[in-house]
Amino acid sequence: MLDTDPSPEPPVRRSRAPIAWLLLLLLALGGAWAWHAWNTRAQHQRAAADDAAQRMGALEDRITTLRGEQRAQQQRLQQAEATNRVLRDELLGVGQRAALLEDSVSKLADPDRHGAQAIRLDEVEMLLGMAQQRLQLASDLDGARRAYALAAGMLDGIDDPAYLTLRQTLAQERASLDARGVDPVRDSASKLTAFEAQLARLPAAQASDGDADKSWWQRVASRLVEVQPSDRVQLRAASDRSAAMEALGIELTLARAALERRDAVAWQAALARADTWLPRLWPDSPALRAQRAILRSLRAQPLAIASPVVGTTLAQLRSMRAR
Repeated sequence: MLDTDPSPEPPVRRSRAPIAWLLLLLLALGGAWAWHAWNTRAQHQRAAADDAAQRMGALEDRITTLRGEQRAQQQRLQQAEATNRVLRDELLGVGQRAALLEDSVSKLADPDRHGAQAIRLDEVEMLLGMAQQRLQLASDLDGARRAYALAAGMLDGIDDPAYLTLRQTLAQERASLDARGVDPVRDSASKLTAFEAQLARLPAAQASDGDADKSWWQRVASRLVEVQPSDRVQLRAASDRSAAMEALGIELTLARAALERRDAVAWQAALARADTWLPRLWPDSPALRAQRAILRSLRAQPLAIASPVVGTTLAQLRSMRAR
């Protein structure tokens, strides 16, 4: 019998499962680490983006605040500039007032210009200027006379003999004004009043005396047609005469208003229009011609006061004070 060797035992196959699990574990750990690293990096990026956004917001807020402060600073600078301008103007005004005060003090301290005398001369100059203006602007003769009288009284209180010629000039100027007599406006107003009173005494239009000498057909025709000059048509109807009298009264009222204003042009125009109504209201007569002559004289009468010596005292006083 053959001895048969026992067959060798097959080699034991080692299991690869642990290695696979180990690899899987390593892969899982690597994936977990990679995911954790990516997640951490993403969180850092989000945090950085949020921080950058917050920084940008804070920076924008800071810029907005700086712009607001800049505008406020600009407004304060403008206000300061305006205040400086006002202060500069006030300073200039104070300087000018100081210069005027210094000039006044120097004039009052001048031994040749005593304080009381300077004040009196100022008042005399003011009164003379007032009188001249009243004559030139309003032809107010009475007001000018009163101003000249006050100026003469003030000038008499100055004892300086240097003003003796000034007093003589003022006396001549007052005498010239006194020689003018009544104010022409008052004279014209009184004459106009007398003229209106005389109008009521004028004879009214009557039937012509020659009608009795006319033939019967001429008297009949005169009732239908009456020939008269167009520039002096006699108004005989009561309504026409009433309207004409009202028109005449209006013209005389306008003349009085122009007289109050010393408006020579309107005065003459109103009297000229009033003169056109007279021959239409009253027939031709010596009384009517006298009234029309009064109107013509009133139209020719000047309302302004013109004198060559008016203002000489004021000019002489200013010349003396300037020297």
